[in-house]
Amino acid sequence: MLLRSLRSVGLDVHVLLDPVRLSLSVPQAMAILTRRRPDAVFTTGGYVALPVLLAASALRIPVVMWDGNVVPGRSVRVTARLAGCLAVTFAATCRTFGRRRPCYITGTPIRDARGVDRQDARAALGIPDDDGLLLIFGGSQEVRRFNSAVAEALPRLIELARVIHITGEGGYEQAVAGRDALPSNLRARYRPEKYLDEEMTLVLAGADLVIGRAGSSTLAEVAAFGLPMVVVPYPHAAGHQRRNAEEMVGAGAARLIEDGDFDAEALLAAAAILDQPDERAAMAAAARSLARPGAADAVAELVRAAAERLDLPDARRIETISRGVAG
Repeated sequence: MLLRSLRSVGLDVHVLLDPVRLSLSVPQAMAILTRRRPDAVFTTGGYVALPVLLAASALRIPVVMWDGNVVPGRSVRVTARLAGCLAVTFAATCRTFGRRRPCYITGTPIRDARGVDRQDARAALGIPDDDGLLLIFGGSQEVRRFNSAVAEALPRLIELARVIHITGEGGYEQAVAGRDALPSNLRARYRPEKYLDEEMTLVLAGADLVIGRAGSSTLAEVAAFGLPMVVVPYPHAAGHQRRNAEEMVGAGAARLIEDGDFDAEALLAAAAILDQPDERAAMAAAARSLARPGAADAVAELVRAAAERLDLPDARRIETISRGVAG
């Protein structure tokens, strides 16, 4: 989505995806940038980006950096010093970076959620109007704790709602076995998938509740679709996910369950939100208030300004674009 937005504002985009090569030396990065002569560099920071950013600084190539966590990691804070402009998901992140360079709240670039009709999505997924749809999604990696909780709770869980469960590669066969052990008339209520790509947009549009991790992209998509969420932060990410989750919880858009407390009973208690329409509606409204479906366009606007050596946009313009009001 971000690449599409960058190209939509007239930028010719070259992506450097070889971190081993780029980490070898600053002179090598200097040679790459000299040969390609970019008008600007966009980065998500980290030590692997350091040679490129040092080379860009020496060549006077402007740098725009984006970070999606409430508390950026140490390596991101280091590389941020080489950026002329920062884009972030959370206001608190700007305070962490300080006032030494412009910092804009753009949100997290995600797949385009605008114009996706909920009823059409549910029809495409075969979800009846009177059924709730629960999405259980552990993020980009298999989550054994989620898979185990679903396996134990499954007969009771499908009484509450239809379930789409993203298992990851390693958990898929067990999930299919659990589905096949259900009475034949109930198997259609549980759909395990190794992963979803394009169809994830339909699932998010048609869902009523999400149970998942607190990665920046996951939270951004949940907010963009106005979904209530039960968030189980990954405990081994230097506290990043927990701080991300706390932003959602503080806004009233999510409930938080600690990873160590998440089991079959916790899953069933979380799914019970589907039977609490007032609370679910309040959480959905709070999620929508956080949404920035135009985040990719907002970041692209900052990169375009840097590439064309223009004055950086007014913060209110970036706010408007990120909210999807204008592009």
